[in-house]
Amino acid sequence: MIPFQKVNIGEIRLMLAPSTNEKEQLNEKLNALGFEIIDNKTGGLIEKIKNLVIKRARNEVDEKAIRVNLSTYLSENVHHEYTYLSSLFSFVEGRTIENYFIEQRIEKAKELLIYDQMTLSQIACELNYCGVSHLSKQFKNITGLTPTFFKGMAIAHRFAMDKI
Repeated sequence: MIPFQKVNIGEIRLMLAPSTNEKEQLNEKLNALGFEIIDNKTGGLIEKIKNLVIKRARNEVDEKAIRVNLSTYLSENVHHEYTYLSSLFSFVEGRTIENYFIEQRIEKAKELLIYDQMTLSQIACELNYCGVSHLSKQFKNITGLTPTFFKGMAIAHRFAMDKI
């Protein structure tokens, strides 16, 4: 028997790393039941990449991290070559790290547009776009809407607190 800490649907957290023999036995028993062991290192690495990309896209990093390009930022923080990270991410996620980064920036832009406290120029500056036109183009590519139209839709669907 292999000692474990926690069992969730699709996941088991072991107390110690199993020996090669224990791992083989566990794998055989799981295969007989139609299950397989998935290496969690890959999943953990993908999650780390996603978290770093989200922080960077939302400008929740220090000034030094903003100045370096995304590939350098990820390589330095994950301690792997960017080509490896990029290939792995694309294989697992079915999209590139760059596309994921753009999607996260647009999500932040949508959030800021809904809050209606910043101009589009301020949002572009906040998210490190080179200008409003660049932000607008990426926004339309991702959402199918212009930022102005999106903002108008968001405001039209807001309710006053006393009306809820």
